[in-house]
Amino acid sequence: MWGPNSAAMAQVGTRAIQSGWDVVSANPRLVVAVAGGALALVAALALYRRLRRTPGERFRALLAGRESISVLLHPNPDGDAMAAGIAVAELAESVDTEVVVQYTGQVRRQENRAFRTVLDVELDRIDHVSDLAAEAVVLVDHNAPRGFAGADGVLPFAVVDHHPGEGGGDAYTDVRTDYGATASILAEYFRDTGATPIPPDAHETEVTGATLSTRTATGLLYGIISDTNRLTRGASAADFAAAAYLQPGVDEDNLERIADPAVSTEALDVKARAIAGREVRGSFAVSDVGRVSNVDAIPQAADELVGLEGVTAVVVLGERDGTIHLSGRSRDDRVHMGRALEAAVSDVDDASAGGHARMGGGQLGPQVTADGSEEVPVIGREELIDRLFDAMDGER
Repeated sequence: MWGPNSAAMAQVGTRAIQSGWDVVSANPRLVVAVAGGALALVAALALYRRLRRTPGERFRALLAGRESISVLLHPNPDGDAMAAGIAVAELAESVDTEVVVQYTGQVRRQENRAFRTVLDVELDRIDHVSDLAAEAVVLVDHNAPRGFAGADGVLPFAVVDHHPGEGGGDAYTDVRTDYGATASILAEYFRDTGATPIPPDAHETEVTGATLSTRTATGLLYGIISDTNRLTRGASAADFAAAAYLQPGVDEDNLERIADPAVSTEALDVKARAIAGREVRGSFAVSDVGRVSNVDAIPQAADELVGLEGVTAVVVLGERDGTIHLSGRSRDDRVHMGRALEAAVSDVDDASAGGHARMGGGQLGPQVTADGSEEVPVIGREELIDRLFDAMDGER
């Protein structure tokens, strides 16, 4: 209801508006400035809303913008890589993006083969860049394409990883070297998007809203525990939090089938050779297990050796087809295993090594003799062993 002064106030307001309009009309530059300021405010608000989105929301939105993607695992993928792969695939499928999970090399080691079988993981093996299923490539558990012809020419669309490196994605990069597993990052993505893990005894229709399948939850938890030695090595608070989030959706029977498969005779034999043939200097150990047919037995032997009393850092080396494979483990704060292995072979041709503080790996390629009759390691075993001890001791 109007008061006694309402009409007068309305007249004053009308005159003020008219006066303001007259000022604006007489000053075109002011019009431009006001319009520009408004546009800048709208853009700033849009950017603010975008930045407030969680990594999981941003990643899912990027997947939604693609018709199809290829999720590429690192060569000879392990449990963490496969878990990250099926997790990205589930996120992509939730936004109607076609997806193929691809890899190079072989799926070796008993646990990795069990992972693929128990969780019925579909993987497409590639040898050449032309085999990629889509132009948009998402790398998981590594940050630079490798292991196939033409890899150097691939520019990934996105990268999700926990390993140190210089690689990245054209549209998205999330590399968290303080995390123990890439699976932990993907678990956070589902949590970011409000997904509820589906219990193994429940049906998907019983859970409303966004969901995380039992299959993927089980795979992600295995990825975490395998890369952190059951949350005892290199695990961060984020890894524990991710495991807690996943737990309600985990099929414990399938998890046990993956984590504790039958051990091959060769793996047991290599472990025995590593223990019996170890050379110990102080609290460090190096063991040369000789020739192996399955190189995945080497890291298993390193896991066994680092648990021996009085040993705080170990490197196990073995040879297959002229190439020497290294696998190191450390529970010694003085020894960053990835850097130690890198230092040991940094000046050796056709050699590479690296990794995290607690675990690392490397390779030394063979060298063909002048007459081409045979392949021999690039350096002798005794020299390599001395280099490894020096590197762990900080003398390289």
